[in-house]
Amino acid sequence: MKITRIFAHRVELPLHETTYAWSGGKSVTVFDSTIVGVETDGGLIGCGEVCPLGPFYLPAYADGVRAGLREIGPHLLGEDPRQLAKLNRKMDLALKGHPYVKSGIDVACWDILGQATGMPVCELLGGRYGEDVHLYRAISQESPEQMAAKVATYRAEGYRRFQLKVGGDPDVDIARIHAVAAKLQPGDRLVADANTGWVQHEAVRVAKAVRDVDVYIEQPCLTYEECLAVRRQIPHPFVLDETIDDLGILLRARADHAMDVVNLKISKLGGLTKTKQARDLCVSMGIAMTLEDSWGGDIATAAIAHLALSTPPELLFSTTDFNSYVTVSTADGAPQRVNGRMAAPTSPGLGITPKKNALGERVVIVE
Repeated sequence: MKITRIFAHRVELPLHETTYAWSGGKSVTVFDSTIVGVETDGGLIGCGEVCPLGPFYLPAYADGVRAGLREIGPHLLGEDPRQLAKLNRKMDLALKGHPYVKSGIDVACWDILGQATGMPVCELLGGRYGEDVHLYRAISQESPEQMAAKVATYRAEGYRRFQLKVGGDPDVDIARIHAVAAKLQPGDRLVADANTGWVQHEAVRVAKAVRDVDVYIEQPCLTYEECLAVRRQIPHPFVLDETIDDLGILLRARADHAMDVVNLKISKLGGLTKTKQARDLCVSMGIAMTLEDSWGGDIATAAIAHLALSTPPELLFSTTDFNSYVTVSTADGAPQRVNGRMAAPTSPGLGITPKKNALGERVVIVE
């Protein structure tokens, strides 16, 4: 089996809640997503999705996905999409860095491998654990009162895990954490995610001001060194996200006892192949994980679901359902939230079918 064509669509994904805001005044109202397709001479077509959280979150941006596909695509024509390790090496040799560009191709090839073998991707990733997984809900940054009020709404939808967007003014963030924590019920779980928004002394100050709150502190500062310094001064369980972008820094963080939980994003690492490597390494070291992506719709959510369902439940800290945040559906058969939980499709591959009428014209064609 050989790759004969790589193509992409650009799809806008508006939000049900109009705006998603996080640290540093950053916000998005419409996500710019790239739906990637890989065609083969055997008639199989795989799909993937890359949706950066704007151009100011990670070193990734939406137009960069499409430009990168034009650059890397010609090097992959004629390759066997089922040989994923070889394919990833080929991509790395053809384009240094830019893992997010490679992610959609890699996911699409996992989709092809599943279709070719008649197996769902989660079974190929290691095996299906259970029927479904817990979801977390991100609480977009607003006033303490507004953020606290949303907890009841999200709990009514079945969520019991809440990721509070902080990383702003320390005094306001202290109030946000206290206000939301006051709304929690037994069994709820709270993460204060600063998304690199505090400087070191602010992070320490906030954490000490909420020392009696049952809350995880996630990625308080921009650099690994700053986060490690904060980690060593506070009592809260600690999550690293943005700074963990390859196996080397993951191993360093483990050696430094720098976190209790790590957030692995599919496109940040370059696709399911490399995220599986990091996931399996975390499993071997007993590190809990949040498994997700930067953002996306139905196709990204399907990839997340397969990764999450193939992870030992005791080490799956949380995952998410991005397609429930947006107003546009791009695929039939995609996972749907049911009482705060999500299952992975049981059909071969990702188990979804892109909706042609939702995708529009192809904006990239490499053949």
